[in-house]
Amino acid sequence: MRLPEAPVAASRWQRPSPERRRRRALFGGLHFSTSCVADTMRNLKLLHTREHGPVPALGSPQCFCLRAAQGTLLIGSEYGILELDPAIRGVTNEISLTVDGFLPEDGSGHVVGIEDLPDQESVCVATAAGDVILCNLSTKQLECVGSVDTGLTTMSWSPDQELVLLVTGQQTLIMMTKDFEPITEREIHQDDFGEGKFITVGWGKKETQFHGSEGKQAAHRKQTEVPPASSSDDGRPRVTWRGDGQFVAVSAICPQTGARKVRVWSRELVLQSTSEPIPGLEQALAWKPSGSLIASTQEKPNKHDIVFFEKNGLLHGEFTLPFQKGQAKVNELLWNLDSTILAVWLQDLKKEKNFGTNTYGDGTVKDPTVTLGGSGFKASVETPHLEKTYRVEVCCGKGKQVNPLAFRLFTWLQDDTFLAVSQGQLATHSVIHHLTGGPEAEGGCLHLRLSVPVDGDVISLCYNPKTRAVALQLADGRILKYLCEAPTPALEPWTSSSGSAVRFPSPCVQTALAVIGGEEAILGLTERCRFFINDVEVASNITSFAIYDEFLLVTTHSHTCQCVSLRNTSLKVLQAGFSSSSTPNETLRKVERGSRIVTVVPQDTKLILQMPRGNLETVHHRALVLAQIRKWLDRLMFKEAFECMRKLRINLNLLYDHNPKVFLENVETFIKQIDSVNYINLFFTELKEEDFTKTMYPSPVSSNVQLQQCPDQKKVDLICDAMRAAMENINPQKYCLSILTSHVKKSTPELEIALQKVHELRETVSPAAEGVTAEAALKYLLFLVDVNELYDHSLGTYDFDLVVMVAEKSQKDPKEYLPFLNTLRKMETNYQHYTIDKYLKRYKKALCHLSKCGPEHFSEFLNLVKDQNLYNEALKLYPPDTPEHKAVGSAFGEHLNQKHLYEQAGLIFARCGAFERALDAFLSSGSWQLALCMASRLGYTADQLAGLARSLAGKLVEQKKHAEAAILLEQYAQDYEEAVLLLLEGTIWEEALRLIHKYGRLDILETNFKPAVLEAQRNYLVFLESQKTTFTRHRKRLLVVRELKEQARQGLLDDETPNCLEADLISETSSIVTASDMSGKYSHSNSRISARSSKNRRKAERKRHSLKEGSPLEDLALLEALGENIRTTENMKGEVHSLLKGLVLFGYDELARQLQQALEEALQLIERSLPEIWTTDLQQNPANPVLGPNSTANSIMAAYQQQRIAAPAVQDAELLIPPKLNKNIQWKLNLLQ
Repeated sequence: MRLPEAPVAASRWQRPSPERRRRRALFGGLHFSTSCVADTMRNLKLLHTREHGPVPALGSPQCFCLRAAQGTLLIGSEYGILELDPAIRGVTNEISLTVDGFLPEDGSGHVVGIEDLPDQESVCVATAAGDVILCNLSTKQLECVGSVDTGLTTMSWSPDQELVLLVTGQQTLIMMTKDFEPITEREIHQDDFGEGKFITVGWGKKETQFHGSEGKQAAHRKQTEVPPASSSDDGRPRVTWRGDGQFVAVSAICPQTGARKVRVWSRELVLQSTSEPIPGLEQALAWKPSGSLIASTQEKPNKHDIVFFEKNGLLHGEFTLPFQKGQAKVNELLWNLDSTILAVWLQDLKKEKNFGTNTYGDGTVKDPTVTLGGSGFKASVETPHLEKTYRVEVCCGKGKQVNPLAFRLFTWLQDDTFLAVSQGQLATHSVIHHLTGGPEAEGGCLHLRLSVPVDGDVISLCYNPKTRAVALQLADGRILKYLCEAPTPALEPWTSSSGSAVRFPSPCVQTALAVIGGEEAILGLTERCRFFINDVEVASNITSFAIYDEFLLVTTHSHTCQCVSLRNTSLKVLQAGFSSSSTPNETLRKVERGSRIVTVVPQDTKLILQMPRGNLETVHHRALVLAQIRKWLDRLMFKEAFECMRKLRINLNLLYDHNPKVFLENVETFIKQIDSVNYINLFFTELKEEDFTKTMYPSPVSSNVQLQQCPDQKKVDLICDAMRAAMENINPQKYCLSILTSHVKKSTPELEIALQKVHELRETVSPAAEGVTAEAALKYLLFLVDVNELYDHSLGTYDFDLVVMVAEKSQKDPKEYLPFLNTLRKMETNYQHYTIDKYLKRYKKALCHLSKCGPEHFSEFLNLVKDQNLYNEALKLYPPDTPEHKAVGSAFGEHLNQKHLYEQAGLIFARCGAFERALDAFLSSGSWQLALCMASRLGYTADQLAGLARSLAGKLVEQKKHAEAAILLEQYAQDYEEAVLLLLEGTIWEEALRLIHKYGRLDILETNFKPAVLEAQRNYLVFLESQKTTFTRHRKRLLVVRELKEQARQGLLDDETPNCLEADLISETSSIVTASDMSGKYSHSNSRISARSSKNRRKAERKRHSLKEGSPLEDLALLEALGENIRTTENMKGEVHSLLKGLVLFGYDELARQLQQALEEALQLIERSLPEIWTTDLQQNPANPVLGPNSTANSIMAAYQQQRIAAPAVQDAELLIPPKLNKNIQWKLNLLQ
């Protein structure tokens, strides 16, 4: 059949004739290898290498494709096709194309394309002669579906296998369906650019535009002609499809220019764009499956590049291949499915059969300089230099052929020892190769020392330099330990601390060894971000990790980088740390979305991250920084620690807080290493009293931090004094500014001392070479301290030259301070100092100087004492017997009287000899003993003393001090009868009996004593009965209130009041339900009262604990009343004991027994009721919890309704503590029992 007419000369597509036979044939003879790589975001790693030796078949591979479902490889040669199974390393199918005449038998034929078609259960093969053949591998039947008379150069199927594109020998394109029905035909070489032709909007021509540094000559330069393709180009067109199959790109050599061009066609073969002329463009072509770029290669005069095109034909970046021009040839390019890896098929032109690896050191090249700008500068730069080169030759075994290109998981153990893994004889086996370096004379050639077979496919290898352990991960998850240092290297299972063999549940793409809590473990990360330690999954959101020293660094899906110390930890702690969303601290920091860890720079704080865009960024993780700083400080490397802390903004207090004792012992070392006045001043200015190892930078590992040598002295003062002493010892002239800073930075700034040092510098004739001038020192001091404050302190030194020097640097007007200074210069020295101190409000110093100015200034002295309340200081300035001391004492006594401190005022008056005023003061204070002493000093007569005694006794009776009043009446007023009556009134029975018998007035026993005792017994009985009744009533009411509140809290009470409740409970129920409203009203009332007088506040406090039924805090009021009742009854023991003795003495045994029994019953009632009133729950949980595991919606609502009731219970916590009963008091009389 023929295609429909087209505007170009069409090639003839013919269906096969019936006489074409379908036969089966054999062919053979080829050799090839396959490899598999993985992208780890940082590098390409070789995972598998499948190498096959010569296969007993004719020909050489010309093209191939994969059969994904079967896992086999289809290979086309000049004699036919064969199917190879890599697992068994053998041929499973062979089909000859020479028997049917599709290929000539002399081997001159060529297969230009091969494609597996799973839907049709066949393989499509295209030959250079123009035949398109379908081969059924099961029946081995051949079917020619069509042919092109001009021959074919390329066949390419779309990714969805719905279309097939044929490139004919006449440089035309034929697009057909999967059933080989032609759709359209086009010539490859078109004069038109395509539908995507750029549009010029008339903004000027290229000749009129600016062309950079070349100037106007660039506008007149003709376009350089593109040279033809290189001789190594095979001249065949290349076809590549976009991942979605909507567009196809074709690279072909232009007949006119001989150079290659890339054209992009649509699915309907409509030209979209044509690439710009690219000199040296080669045949390799591969469209990125994601559709963004088309990759090809370009040979330049001095390099070989991989270039990228956009869909519109324009270039979009390139990169250079790492070899010199002429060393290798690029045959093809291939992308992986997710567009992350671009494979480059290279052909080595020099045919060198060796494999090299380079070792770089950290040598420093001191000579290179960098010049910038006009003058430029020179800088010493550190660049790596090549120290040694190793080579692995192909034939390095004893009679064995080893291909170094098949090595994977290449690991440098130490010195000249390397490990590598290669594929075993079977696909499921591997071999570990132990490579060691030879003598220097051999030029660093690596020899194969031994090979150890592994029963499994090794997919990762990790090595721990500290423990020298090697771990292998197999494809089935098993972990093996490679004993490389044993006399005979062997393999054994990796076991955990429990003795069980470790096995990863899923294959891990990254593994590492680390010591966790003293036990070595293997860490693994899967493609699904599952993180394993041994066989325990500790996290499922880890995107990358790295081991550095004792730290584990991980990045997570939450865009954070976490650094965990492995020294003192366990699997459970790590698992809990990764799963919890802890607040950010020094171990956790935010990173950019999609960041991955590349590495950690050894012996440094740099963490290298790779962004999703591919660029590398360096961050300094706070945990790594602090760990490195702590190491430097432990090694006394203060300079390195200081520079790192200053650069990374770590608080400099850590220099001291890390180990205070060591820092103070090595202060001179610190200063000599820093050796910079500016840096030392910076350290001073950042000092704070805070211990930063407990607040900002807590150590992740608990350590015994050395305490300060002087715990009584403040931290800042201790550092300032120690460093100042060290600087003065080393070089006081060089560190002058730092010494000034140490004075200013102290908790109490020593500005006077600092100013004095500045003044000493001014008096120095010629400053040292390293020193500073007085002007510079003063200018620096003004930078630290406010100028007005410094002026005041300079005035306080009484050095007017220094004052003038500071004033000149300030903004003060000379007309203001010069007259003041001149006035001070004319004064007497002490009065001058007094005036200055008073101006500076240093009143104590002013008082001291004024006391030395003579008696004529004493009135001024006394006024200053009264104004500033400096009585104690003033009394110390004069001897006790001087008039000045007495005058100050009298003023002091008056001052104490005004403050209602009468007793203290009396003492001062008595010391100064003012006995009359002292007597008045003692009378006001009630100190009757001292008042009588003053009366004696004043020479009072007996009548005067008696009158004074009666006056004092009256005051003492008002204060319920009957015993003291009785002493005054008996001893000073000589009125023992009145004294006895006062003692009986105060129930002091024994003292009253003593006076009665002393003065022989036994008649008073009958007239006064016995009636008083009997009346007291009756009163006590009545009082005790009242106490018991009140106690019982309050206790019962408290139980009722608690029960109602509990019911209301649990929601057991309905809105309607039950009929079965008593009347008093009905009102109580309503009061409990509406308690929150009442509490709100009460709290509002209390807030209004709070601004009133103290009397009203006390009244409001009494109302707050109201015993009125239904009040919001009735339970607390009942507790308070019960506690007061108990304390009152407890305090009666002593009084009752004294009364019992009086009753028994006069034979009132029965009355005494009644009283003793009544008090005992009251105490027993109290003791029995204490556990019921003050329950255990009340003492342990004063406020009922609102939330909890047993809470419900109703309970939470009820708790919030009662919240205003429960809240005051916490405020009155003392009411929830039961009163203590003192059982050690022996108050009962045994003779009454």
